[in-house]
Amino acid sequence: QVQLVESGGGLVQAGDSLRLSCATSGRTFSVYAMGWFRQAPGKEREFVGAITWSEGLTKYADALKGRFTISRDAAKTTLYLQMNSLIPEDTARYYCAAGDRFGYRWDQYNNWGQGTQVTVSS
Repeated sequence: QVQLVESGGGLVQAGDSLRLSCATSGRTFSVYAMGWFRQAPGKEREFVGAITWSEGLTKYADALKGRFTISRDAAKTTLYLQMNSLIPEDTARYYCAAGDRFGYRWDQYNNWGQGTQVTVSS
């Protein structure tokens, strides 16, 4: 079991930046990739970005590429999501996930955090 705890969300204005964190613990040796997903009211949980845990390869949702950056710390214990130039459409609960696939779909990950709320006002 891998435990994931997100933090860093909050209420910001359009144009602001936030840096989300996801602290990991437990059986992290089994993790191949970690990802960020988000879910807004009335919408499916959608892919934000992912990173391979050992190599640091990244990929992003096309619409977010250039504004959002995913990374991990040198110790490979914490996942980050840097979000810049936030817009109201970014309002959602953001979740980090871990698994053995470097995928775009939520069901390709089998460990999830509780999420952290990001609200962007106009």
